[in-house]
Amino acid sequence: MAERVVVTGIGIISALGIGRGAHMASLRSSKGGVKGISHLQSVHAHEFAVGEINLSNNGLAQLIGVPSGDNGYTRTALLSLAAMQDLLDSTGISLLQKEPFAFINANTVGGMSKIENIYMDLLAPATNPENIKYIDTLDCAESTENVARHYGLKPLMATISTACSSSSNSLLLGSRMIRGGMVKRAVCGGGDALSRFTLNGFYSLKNVDKNPCKPFDQNRGGLNLGEAAGFCLLESESAAKERGANIIAVFSGYSNTNDAYHATAPSPDGDGAYNTMKQALEMASLQPGDIGYINAHGTATLNNDLAEGRAIQRLFGIKPPPFSSTKPFTGHTLAAAGIIEAIFSIWALEEQMVIPNLHFETQMEELDISPAGRLMENVPINHVLSNSFGFGGSNVSLVFSKP
Repeated sequence: MAERVVVTGIGIISALGIGRGAHMASLRSSKGGVKGISHLQSVHAHEFAVGEINLSNNGLAQLIGVPSGDNGYTRTALLSLAAMQDLLDSTGISLLQKEPFAFINANTVGGMSKIENIYMDLLAPATNPENIKYIDTLDCAESTENVARHYGLKPLMATISTACSSSSNSLLLGSRMIRGGMVKRAVCGGGDALSRFTLNGFYSLKNVDKNPCKPFDQNRGGLNLGEAAGFCLLESESAAKERGANIIAVFSGYSNTNDAYHATAPSPDGDGAYNTMKQALEMASLQPGDIGYINAHGTATLNNDLAEGRAIQRLFGIKPPPFSSTKPFTGHTLAAAGIIEAIFSIWALEEQMVIPNLHFETQMEELDISPAGRLMENVPINHVLSNSFGFGGSNVSLVFSKP
């Protein structure tokens, strides 16, 4: 039997702030971070509510101790560096320098936020030869390489891009590497920055709500985009105990399925979500009744919430465990969504609390279930389930358990 994998460190930055303290204060006070646009340069800046981090690129650079201005880092990389620094502040960098470890990073936007700022220059290179540039910051691996380089680390590196399930898949891969004996430790997560490309892209799909989003509500109107980065330190249980680490949670189960229904929509009956949740529970040797809280993918789009709601009701019945979407707090952070919501799920497990589904008002007509509309504390929770469902039917469910 493979050794258990545990979580021993967390680093996070989102529209709610940096680190556990800022996030827990917002979650407990039911205060979301979705608001108007301040830093993204867009003609639509006055129209949309987004989960934007309240730091400019220069502010992020100052935070992590790199030069301001054109320092070679994209905003995605700066966010990832900030999240990694938060993790290292609690674990120390020496742990990752002792022996090989895996660094599994995820993102979907890459350096798009930087490239689109020079796009107009690139359109006319013939008339302005000085504007011809070699672009080396567009690909998704840019932030992975820059995080490792910045801290002088030499890990086994991989970059995952599976849309909104990307960083959940990074956790899954890191766990598999530990369980398979390839490494004792893995830093897993991901980050994405807001960009005009993603904002306009989702707007063209008619999936964006210009007001704060309302997941699982009959009158939901679409998602709010956001930006964030987060990482978890995974270790084999024996390695964690050997160094006397504080074990935050056991990463007890996971599953990845693909319903291959549509490029941007889930199967309407929720088959993909149902199968993924069911298989994750089976891996953890749990029954549906063992789950104390579900952090739903819950994008507040018409198709997603209906499909996921049907899947939850099908697996857990008409009296499921408390569930909520935390995207009204942070916005939909794309590749970072999986890791951010896994962290929230772990904290819910630690604190024995159910995070509220902000802005919920009206029961969906197609469902017999509804999300937790208020903060619930002192709830006996031994196991939590976190869902991330991406474009193309890439579905991931993660299970975390008390140590």
